[in-house]
Amino acid sequence: MRVVVCVLENYYEVINMHAHAPLSLIATILLVVVLGAVPATALAAGAGETAMFRYNAQHTGDYSLVAGGRASDGHLNWNYPTEGMVDSSPTVANGIVYVGSWDRNVYALDAETGKLVWSYATGSPVESSPAVANGIVYVGSDDGNVYALNAGTGAKVWNYTTCAAVLSSPTVANRTVYVGGDDGNVYALNARTGMKVWSYAARDAVWSSPAVANGIVYIGSWDGNVYALNARTGKLVWSYATHGHVDSSPAVANGVVYVGSDDGNVYALNAGTGAKVWSYATRGYVDSSPAVANGAVYVGSKDKNVYALNAETGGLMWSYSTWGCADSSPVIANGIVYVGSNDHNIYALDAGTGAKVWSYLTRDFLASPAVANGIVYVGSGDHSIYAFGKP
Repeated sequence: MRVVVCVLENYYEVINMHAHAPLSLIATILLVVVLGAVPATALAAGAGETAMFRYNAQHTGDYSLVAGGRASDGHLNWNYPTEGMVDSSPTVANGIVYVGSWDRNVYALDAETGKLVWSYATGSPVESSPAVANGIVYVGSDDGNVYALNAGTGAKVWNYTTCAAVLSSPTVANRTVYVGGDDGNVYALNARTGMKVWSYAARDAVWSSPAVANGIVYIGSWDGNVYALNARTGKLVWSYATHGHVDSSPAVANGVVYVGSDDGNVYALNAGTGAKVWSYATRGYVDSSPAVANGAVYVGSKDKNVYALNAETGGLMWSYSTWGCADSSPVIANGIVYVGSNDHNIYALDAGTGAKVWSYLTRDFLASPAVANGIVYVGSGDHSIYAFGKP
């Protein structure tokens, strides 16, 4: 476990940030006129101005709203080399790809060209996946800090120091940043200032990324539990004990929490009570985070399979076998499931049948992808960030 020195005081900087306010009628009309001359792909990018790991605060992994009208055919549009492995999942907002690397940097890349917009150096590897909201990028680092960076310039807005590495990917909801820490705590931070709102102590490290829905924060821990916490106060609503570490990040849809465990199971839990709805046993650890769309749950397992399960019953719809552990968290867009594997491939699978549409071989493991405007973005252990689209 990577531990950093606990800093007793939290340092943060505050800049003037505008709160949400409705546009005036005149501004709205001008916006429509201006956007009328912009390609449809740019419009879809604008819709993603708030984005995070698994796309939304519920972590459904469903990118349909920003996927655009055409699916990627696996053509390599560009790749950007870093100086370290990339197991951070990219986040795409306003035409920019934000992603972390083991070379200690957070990168902002032009989504169409892959050109560097800015980079920010932290003190340790960045395995956390960024969240973007209201012009700010929120991301954790193995140096024990949660950083808030200006999305346009990369300038630091504030940082909050925990007592250990932050591998968990922040989630932003209700002007609050929720994130787990290697110190066993779940944190709620004021999104504008970085001040701690509350923290909740689990009994072991929290690598899982919190899902937020209907005023509840759902998150897993190495202590084997899935926790449901009041989003405003941090008080425990319920907990569910599995028989293994819970690295998987929960997904919430239709009143059900879907999550994997190192005990080899995928669980469906009642979002209000924590009661088990169903479980499905794979033959390996399930570190992968489920994606939920159109009545199906898609998830990977270390048994080298990607599974599609009926969201209501947990029944197997199909499975696809890769040559390596499917640790990557699947995402879905345009009827295609995209998922990486430790066999160095990214796979595009038909969401209904599991048939392979295309695959692309890199030189190392593939992290969890993201989709925007018909392009699939993914990081790799070969020190690269890839963008797959159409010629």
